[in-house]
This record gives sequence, structure tokens and C-alpha cells, in this order.
Amino acid sequence: MGECPRKHDLALRADFEAAQKQKDHFYDVDACDHLTAFVADCDRKTDQSKKKLVETQEALSDEVTVKANSVHDLAETIGKKLAAAEQLGADGNVEESIKLMEDVENMRKTKSEAEQDYRNSMPASSYQQQKLRVCEVCSAYLGIHDNDRRLADHFGGKLHLGFIQIREKLAELQACMDIRRPLKKEAKMKEIALGGAEKSEIGGFGRREIEERRRERERDGRGGDRDRRRSRSRDRRRKSRSKSRDRHRRRRSRSRSRGHGGHRRHRRSRSRGDRRRSRSRSGSKKVKKERGSRESRDSE
Repeated sequence: MGECPRKHDLALRADFEAAQKQKDHFYDVDACDHLTAFVADCDRKTDQSKKKLVETQEALSDEVTVKANSVHDLAETIGKKLAAAEQLGADGNVEESIKLMEDVENMRKTKSEAEQDYRNSMPASSYQQQKLRVCEVCSAYLGIHDNDRRLADHFGGKLHLGFIQIREKLAELQACMDIRRPLKKEAKMKEIALGGAEKSEIGGFGRREIEERRRERERDGRGGDRDRRRSRSRDRRRKSRSKSRDRHRRRRSRSRSRGHGGHRRHRRSRSRGDRRRSRSRSGSKKVKKERGSRESRDSE
């Protein structure tokens, strides 16, 4: 079955009892519904196991079936008394435990006689086969050839005892459900009619307090929206300013780079012109010298 999915906490149990004292929450009706579903699931498993045994095991005659059931009943009784005697001995009730053990010994004799009668009424081959039976409390399988120790472990185990406690509690709750269920239905109809008004306090607050809190939340939400819008507008302005600054810086850097380039070109152009002029001057001087030398030669 695994672990229980519900929480078993002493603090939660204290809150549970305190809430029930302040107001009737009809926890017993919810518990009755839960236990009813739990026991119905167990009974359904028991029926399925019985059907499976009818299909798998060999059919016995009515006389043999009665004898087998008597053996099963004696074995279950012995197991239950043996488990009870062990529990009494652990609790310190030694005298009562001894009395139960005496009853167990007498029943063991009766069981051995019933087993002998059951064995003589059927063939040896079929008697050796394991005849199972389903426990009506916890839907576990029990064998006709199980010894007393195994039966005592079953009937004294936590699973079997837990189902006994559940069934007892369910019977106790169902005894008062004829009164409790109409009361719960009437209280629920009142709450629906009032629409969650002051009588049906939710979380310890009335209807007016809930409305006031709802309005405050709405106001806080609106204020928060305004702050968000303002912060977003500020971020947008900052981003636009930074973009404009970057653009201005880029333009200035480009203009500076262009200015430096033109000045250099101008200087280069001036230097080239000077060189050309100097070359032209030197060339003209040479030409004049050559002309002068030619004229002097011609005069000679």
C-alpha cells in the first residue's frame, strides 16, 4: 500500500481541534466520506480475490466446503487469541494472557480433529493443494495449512489491526450521519445565500474587511503601474540622450579627421608647387648660362 500521502503532524492536529472548537466545520462528515471510500476499495479487492480463487481453485462439494470453512474459522480464532495473549503479556497482564493461552490449547485440539475429518473426506492429492481464503477485514490471503504462528502474525499485524480500527471508526461516524449531513447541507446553503457575508468569515476577516483589502490591493497595483511607467519613460529618455551624445561625438570625430586630412593635402600641394617652381628657376638659370656661353663663343 505504501506510505500515507497525508501529513500526520501534532501541530496540525492541534490546529484541527482548535478550528473545530471555534466553529463547526463538519470535519466528521468529510472523514466519514474518506473512510467510506477507503473501506469500499478494500471490499472491492476482497470480492475480486474471491472471484479469482473460484476460477483458479478446484471446486469442492458442499460437505467438503463446510469442513474446510470450519477449519479456517478455527485457525482464525486461534490466531486472533494468540495475538491477543501476546499483547496482554507485553502490557503486563500475565494472568489474562495465561487464560487465553489455555483456550488456545483447547482450540488447537478441536482444530486438529476438524483437519483430520477434512482430510478423510477428500483425496490425498487434492488435500495437498493449498486452499486459500480471503480475509474479510483486510483482503489478505490466508491458507488452510498455515501454522498458528503465521496466523498470529497476520491477525496481530499493523495492517489487519489498522483495518479493524478504520471499520470501527466508520461505524461510529455512520451512526450520527443522519443528523450531521443535513446540518452541513443547511450551513452550506446559508453560506451560498449570504454570498460569503460576515457570518461566513474567510481567514478571520468579514466581508467589509475583504472589500477594503481588495481596494487597497487595486490602489497599490495602480500605483505600482504608475511607477513602472515613470521608470520606463526615464529609461527611454536616458537611452535617447546617450544615443544623441554618441551621434554628436561621431560627427565631431569625423569632422576632425576630415580637417586634418585636408591640411596635410594642402601642405603637400604647397610643397610640390615649391619644388616645381624651384625646378623651373634652376632650369631657367641653366638656359640663360647656356645662351650666354653660346653668345660669347659666337662673338669670338
